[in-house]
Amino acid sequence: MDIIKGRQTQILTKGEGPDKIACEKKSLAGSVSQRACAFCGARVVLYPIADALHLIHGPVGCAAYTWDIRGALSSGPQIHRLSFTTDLKEKEVVFGGEAKLYGALTYLIEKYHPKAAFVYSTCIVGIIGDDVEAICRKVGKEKGIDVFPVMSEGFNGTKKDGYKIACSTLSRLVGTNNDFTPSKPSINILGDFNLAGEFWILSDYYRKMGVDIISCLTGDGRVDEIRKAHKAALNVVQCSGSMMHLAKDMKEKYNIPFMKVSYFGIEDMSEALYEVARFFKSGEMMDNARQLVRDELQQLLPALQQYRVKLEGKKAAIYVGGAFKAISLVKALRLIGIKTVVVGSQTGNADDYKLLKDLCDEGTIIVDDSNPNELSGFVQLTGADLFIGGVKERPIAYKLGLGFCDHNHERKEALAGYEGMLNLCLCL
Repeated sequence: MDIIKGRQTQILTKGEGPDKIACEKKSLAGSVSQRACAFCGARVVLYPIADALHLIHGPVGCAAYTWDIRGALSSGPQIHRLSFTTDLKEKEVVFGGEAKLYGALTYLIEKYHPKAAFVYSTCIVGIIGDDVEAICRKVGKEKGIDVFPVMSEGFNGTKKDGYKIACSTLSRLVGTNNDFTPSKPSINILGDFNLAGEFWILSDYYRKMGVDIISCLTGDGRVDEIRKAHKAALNVVQCSGSMMHLAKDMKEKYNIPFMKVSYFGIEDMSEALYEVARFFKSGEMMDNARQLVRDELQQLLPALQQYRVKLEGKKAAIYVGGAFKAISLVKALRLIGIKTVVVGSQTGNADDYKLLKDLCDEGTIIVDDSNPNELSGFVQLTGADLFIGGVKERPIAYKLGLGFCDHNHERKEALAGYEGMLNLCLCL
């Protein structure tokens, strides 16, 4: 199949040609990359903080583009699900939008009484030069709450660059409450966004082990919990692509160690629990973890058997945002008899792709920052039976007549944890 010139180094077939794949490059012009902009990256990381105000300073289209695109559930406040924008038009582009931003912020804070506010700067604001930071300082002082400018102009880079911008903003909130001392072994979960209630599943596991979660950044997030997140003994990073920048920052500032985990699939879910118990060097905690895993598997494995009978020998293509999730999916599919023949991600790094290469079978196509034409060709070339991806990959599967499993961040089915493994089979 034809590949755009310049893309060849970002594609490899295990057992054929080069051993390494090029990654972390800017998308090639003309490739119609699947990556979103920096604004989208910042917005989807911060959006699940449920008791904060989120205001997009820009055209209404930017607010519509990112509205409710995470299936992030809240156990309390719902302010995050309201998409507010200053709705900049030609008049503001010519004369400036600072007055409109000031008025919108003031009105919304008075109406909703949020714990904090995030103001997202979009492309047009970066061009016309509104002083967003000054307006945020002024309103914050007048209203007595923290108002954080999120300088996330879309042209600043890809979605992954937006993740770093969001982490830098969160870093300003973390550590602002020192009047707290954990009573039990405590962790933060970084990079879980409580899609379809997944954080609630995970928090129940850790509770049974004897571990407290101070804050989840950012699923079902609360401003006051994030303020004291620096008091945790350990940061457990689920989505390393979005939250590694914050984990490293908290290690440098507060000497909090971090570990990368995945909550997808039986193997990685179990290892995530064991790793935390090993960190705390607690025999009781490890015993609790082993009992939890034993109890869950006694129920899950018999239930999976009926699906393995039907799925044995099928071939899957995987294309997701984060490579760590792709790694877990390869393992999870293997457990139910499905062979991965194509796998790729938008944001993987060299270490991620090395793990994928070591894990996959000979002949598996591994791809970084792919595009629809490539993915369609790979699926047809390998004879894949099903496609696991997100909203941008769904049309490919439908047009080619493949089974499709939605693993994107707006999904409504919990796919993490042991319960999530069963839901994955139901989706297939």
